[in-house]
Amino acid sequence: MIKIGNREIGMHVRPYLIAEMSGNHNQSLDRALEIVTAAGRAGADAVKLQTYTADTMTLDVRTAGFVIDDPKSLWAGRQLYELYQEAHTPWEWHRPIMERAASLGMHCFSSPFDDSAVDFLESLDVPAYKVASFEVVDLPLIRKIARTGKPMLISTGMASLAEIDEAVRTARDAGNSQVVLLKCTSTYPATPENTNILAIPHLRQAFGCEVGLSDHTMGCGVAVGAVALGAVLVEKHFTLCRADGGVDSSFSLEPDEFALLRVETERAWQALGKVSYGVTEAEKKSLGFRRSLYVVEDLEAGEAFSHDNVRAIRPGYGLPPKYLDEVLGRHAKTKLARGTALAWELLA
Repeated sequence: MIKIGNREIGMHVRPYLIAEMSGNHNQSLDRALEIVTAAGRAGADAVKLQTYTADTMTLDVRTAGFVIDDPKSLWAGRQLYELYQEAHTPWEWHRPIMERAASLGMHCFSSPFDDSAVDFLESLDVPAYKVASFEVVDLPLIRKIARTGKPMLISTGMASLAEIDEAVRTARDAGNSQVVLLKCTSTYPATPENTNILAIPHLRQAFGCEVGLSDHTMGCGVAVGAVALGAVLVEKHFTLCRADGGVDSSFSLEPDEFALLRVETERAWQALGKVSYGVTEAEKKSLGFRRSLYVVEDLEAGEAFSHDNVRAIRPGYGLPPKYLDEVLGRHAKTKLARGTALAWELLA
């Protein structure tokens, strides 16, 4: 069993929802705390941070590879170092953010990006860790996180099946079996067409672990579909208002949208139920509205049943319609009034 804090994670409980703050605080601690409060009110189970500095992520240079040259990227033309300076959450903010989350009954944990971040987060006693999709191939980092003994959410964006296998084996070999894999598409934003959530049941079967969704699409449709396929956890980027801007704001949910995510993913989970056929307890009263065989014209004793005086109608208290051919041509045992439900004892 996997537990984050005292909250069990699995298909037997409603989906665990994570509001990813990322850089949507726009370098304001007050805004960061407002985001936490809004996430709690919207029904999030956890707020997630990212723990790094520009210097632990990259180098302050402008040579090839250190500037985003994809014209379609949200961050086209931005230098990596400057982007990470803007987006990072100052380490001194972590404690007040976590305290605000705890005061609202939420967990707060983070994605560390190097060993120093893991050590820092351990000093704050975080209840879990997220391995970002870009770090799934950083096996030394995964090993370091695994040795904390805390639950690990490993995002699989871009990863081949072999790379996912290496990551899971690394965690388990380090003594940590509390692994949740997150189906992820590492584009920002992602489109539903590129999300491929049919991989969710395959990941569960292939690796014998719980599976969730790290979702960069807009809206909650993909998340609802993922829950229907067995996702036990959904992570979505979260902001107060997309119009306020920010590095990740354009593909983040606003509070009312996240509240809808909470409602609809829970409905999807409730609908899973079990493989079951036949009448449920809730359906028993509806049996009376099935069709059944009724006398539709007054009959004298001995009169023959025909298409003119017997029909399959509602309600469902007569013989099932499948017996119509056996009834036709037989005779009424007694006088029968229009509206009489046919039963075998009424046939001569």
